[in-house]
Amino acid sequence: MKLDAIYQNRNLVALYDALNPAGTDTAFYEKIAEDANAILDIGCGTGLLTARLAQQGKDVTGVDPALEMLTIARQRPAGTLVNWQQGDARSLSLGRTFDLVIMTGHVFQVFPDNQDALAALTTTFNHLSPGGKLVFESRNPKIQGWRDWTPEKTRKTIYLADIGDVTVEHDLQSVDGEYVTFQTRHYFPGTPTPQVITSHSTLRFMDRDSMTNLLIKAGFGTITWLGTWQGDPVQENSPELIAIAVRE
Repeated sequence: MKLDAIYQNRNLVALYDALNPAGTDTAFYEKIAEDANAILDIGCGTGLLTARLAQQGKDVTGVDPALEMLTIARQRPAGTLVNWQQGDARSLSLGRTFDLVIMTGHVFQVFPDNQDALAALTTTFNHLSPGGKLVFESRNPKIQGWRDWTPEKTRKTIYLADIGDVTVEHDLQSVDGEYVTFQTRHYFPGTPTPQVITSHSTLRFMDRDSMTNLLIKAGFGTITWLGTWQGDPVQENSPELIAIAVRE
């Protein structure tokens, strides 16, 4: 599975936290983690949430396939409190188990097919202690949020020290069943003209029943679905499909 440029290019990785600050999703996962002691964060990225959990006294391991993301994660003030690992969710084997496994930031949507998604879910199952929970989220395909992924609706400009103003915009390219392909263009200040870096991404929008079937195949028992970061049950127009799956 090829990593998108936004996870590998040093300039794009530097933008990640500014574009994805702590929000209601962060608060949700912190609440979920209150009763857990040992936590595995798969697809931890730059480690914003991972480090916050470690600061709260948790035994936290953060795993990501992208070395550039982990480089930033290790430099966080609480970076030394986390066990950082470069690894692939489909084949990860840490030789230990956890009370809680999380996959945040819609990372589940990057797995391109059932084989890869099932491998990742099986990995999480194998790393959970009995009674442990897997929690992750995926965007609800029923609301077709990708329709708003146009330059006009997504364009934003952020300021970064040592770089200046950077403009970012998404541009929907195609929708093919469950698969949504889009470009993200990043305009960096430069002389005499700005530098433009374009990344290409394809995300899979699975429905709840399909994900439930994969969770059951991976070995999970009780599965609860929420539709918002405030903990509301899933409705047709819920923005999120948040899974809480228990290893029984």
